Amino acid sequence: MATIAGPRLAPKSGVAKQLVVLLHGLGADGNDLIEIGEQWRDWLPDAAFVAPHAPDPCSNVPMGREWFPLTLTDPREFWRGVTYAGPGLDAFLDQELAHHEVPPSKLALVGFSQGTMMALHAGLRRPIPPAAIVGYSGLLVLEDGEGPESLMAMTQTAPPILLIHGDRDDVVPVEMFFFSKEALGAAEIPCQWHLSAGLGHGIDGEGLRQGGLFLAQAFGLPYPEKA
Repeated sequence: MATIAGPRLAPKSGVAKQLVVLLHGLGADGNDLIEIGEQWRDWLPDAAFVAPHAPDPCSNVPMGREWFPLTLTDPREFWRGVTYAGPGLDAFLDQELAHHEVPPSKLALVGFSQGTMMALHAGLRRPIPPAAIVGYSGLLVLEDGEGPESLMAMTQTAPPILLIHGDRDDVVPVEMFFFSKEALGAAEIPCQWHLSAGLGHGIDGEGLRQGGLFLAQAFGLPYPEKA
């Protein structure tokens, strides 16, 4: 797998105490999400932000990147994909934590679409759980042939999770959002959620607000004055 890199945003305070990793969707790249860091910097002044480009070129979108190929013709490709891309992402996370001298417990993963699949897969399996996972417009990928019980071993170490989805999403249907939160619940993994009325496959202002406040809480920061 190719080396992972992408745009970064230094902490507003000048000293990194947390690390927020933004994982983009299929056919985009890290530049698509790094702007979220700009939106959240005032609430998370000690957070460094990085939005890595997925390692592989996207076969369907010229100049775009993908964590793994998706044809939507084989139900097994989701699990095959996250397990393929997971080790490379884990190595990148370890590298970034070491670079910023931030402990693994102060890591947050934020994903969009395919990036949410990666955030949930990697975040639930980290040896030291991250502080939080925020997933926009994505899906929890379960092991082939397994149900939510396959996640039960992760119950005690699962990080706080927030899922956000548009109820008009025509790319990752809202049924996948309901499946994901119900599967987490069945595995006894706490999950907060927000459904954006009228929103398609994207992130709206309220979703950004909810995500930023969730991370501030997860990092033990005070509630922002201008929230």
